[in-house]
Amino acid sequence: MAQTLRDQLPASGRGERGWIPPGTHPDPRPPDEADVVVVGGGVLGWSVAYWLKVLEGRRGQHGMKVLVVERDPMYSRASTVLSLGGIWQQFSLRENIQMSRFSASFLRDINEYLGVPNEPRIDIQYQPSGYLFLASPQNAAALEATVQLQRDEGAQVALLSPTQLKEKFPWINTEDVAVASYGLEDEGWFDPWTLLNAFRRKATSLGVQSCSGDVRAFVASANYMMSACDPPAPVTPLSVPSQIYMPDSLEYQPVACAIVVNAAGAWAGKLLEAEGLPKGLCKPSLPIQPRKRYVFTWHCPNGPGLSCPFLVDTSGAYFRRDGFAGNYLGGMSPPEEEEPDPSDLSVDHNYFQEQVWPRLARRVPAFKSLQVRGSWAGYYDYNTFDQNAVLGPHPQVENMFFATGFSGHGLQHAPAAGRAVAELVIKGQYETLDLRRLGWDRLVAGEPLQEHGVV
Repeated sequence: MAQTLRDQLPASGRGERGWIPPGTHPDPRPPDEADVVVVGGGVLGWSVAYWLKVLEGRRGQHGMKVLVVERDPMYSRASTVLSLGGIWQQFSLRENIQMSRFSASFLRDINEYLGVPNEPRIDIQYQPSGYLFLASPQNAAALEATVQLQRDEGAQVALLSPTQLKEKFPWINTEDVAVASYGLEDEGWFDPWTLLNAFRRKATSLGVQSCSGDVRAFVASANYMMSACDPPAPVTPLSVPSQIYMPDSLEYQPVACAIVVNAAGAWAGKLLEAEGLPKGLCKPSLPIQPRKRYVFTWHCPNGPGLSCPFLVDTSGAYFRRDGFAGNYLGGMSPPEEEEPDPSDLSVDHNYFQEQVWPRLARRVPAFKSLQVRGSWAGYYDYNTFDQNAVLGPHPQVENMFFATGFSGHGLQHAPAAGRAVAELVIKGQYETLDLRRLGWDRLVAGEPLQEHGVV
């Protein structure tokens, strides 16, 4: 029988799903106005809110009103909470490597950033363990070139021949493996729920407000104008009154604001269809869709054991150790033509039996005798254009910013991406990392930044 996510969570550390630390309960109603409304209370939204207050303070300008709006206060369908919590450096795009390195440093010193006076220290339950990417003969050259890029950016990554791979991990079947890359530092996994709560607790202590609700409409002020998309003619509205609908109610609360940050994840595109915004606001439209991904858990007492990394197979199947008692978890993204229906978070258990398990057992013979323990499903905010984030301002609405489309690596990049968007809002430019290539311009130009390190 499949377990729910609540059954999957350990009794200590992550706590009950929906638990909100003291002092961070969302307000029942939003304020009448805010300088910045962040739509989406996942880890990315709270990271943006946190960095807005931190950078504001460094400029000596206190008093910015920041409101985070989350429509699912129990986080029952939130990508953050349902993710595997991984962080890795082995991307094929320079910007993604840089964000991973920033985030690794941030997480290492998390209490310096997110610690709250007189509150317990933050323990994200980080498990250091390298990611192990296996490449077939056809993909060997591409993997080796990618590793060189990673090394140029300062990441510590080793290349292993099949012989070296077998020596280090004797439980692996190296058939059809030409080369492997293995992260030597700043890779592993951690507890997503703890990181989300840490951002939320710290941001709240800095004055960020939050509420439960759904942003469904915008109402233009008297001085507000928005151009059509073709030809592009950016204008800056003086204010964007947003309508926040309260949970389980037809009632809405108008909130006048100067800036909107779209951190709505898998539903970021839907926000652009809200009432009050012109139809066909941008051509092409925001190419972000909710994609359902399954995670399966199993027990195998004769499995890889404590030496188990986060392994990504040549077939696309992946797994990692889950604790210290012969438990593992993993899955595999389906091909485009076999994407499951994302309308709910039900799990197709035949997918594991027919697609995932045979690939796992081929790579790790011990997994032929595994026992399935449970499963759950979560969402990717999947960018169908190039599987990379969309960051920065909207091309036609200069006071609408995006932090979405990470396609499965948003959790680990949240510290870096949140700071980047906050820099754009407050300073008008990127300062810590140059992420301009992740902006909307590439969508208009039809020039994808393909990422081959998506898991």
